[in-house]
Amino acid sequence: MITASLDTSFVPPPIYANYGSPMSRTRKERVSYTILGKDDGYIRCPQVIRLGLHFDGEDPVDTIERIIDEEGFSAPSELVDIVQPPVGRLICRPLESRFRRLRVITGSRPRVLRQALMLGLCTAHIYDSSRPVLWTHTSLLRVLELFDPRGFYA
Repeated sequence: MITASLDTSFVPPPIYANYGSPMSRTRKERVSYTILGKDDGYIRCPQVIRLGLHFDGEDPVDTIERIIDEEGFSAPSELVDIVQPPVGRLICRPLESRFRRLRVITGSRPRVLRQALMLGLCTAHIYDSSRPVLWTHTSLLRVLELFDPRGFYA
């Protein structure tokens, strides 16, 4: 008669996650590098445009809606055919406050409407021409730099 027995006394050794140095040699370093704005080399993500509107203390949504009404448009979506914003998705990055914004009151209406439309198509990190135009205080007061990621994701 053949009997099989299992050896239950075997316990695997513990696994320690050691990254190669003692704890006394660990350190923290801040790495700061970006591929955004790079238009040469194998990885390219060139800057497309900078957006930012200055409303001189007026309500951003009311001001843009008034301008749209004065220009004869009934909805923000009608601007897409006239302004022809970039098609597709772009990466957005907030710009520092030193960037000179376009003044809405004195700026040319086509430039103001183009920037307002594009800001309405942006979130804090992505511009998407297929999303609906959303004008809020936050979206119209953003100051953004847009980058084309096709050289990175190609």
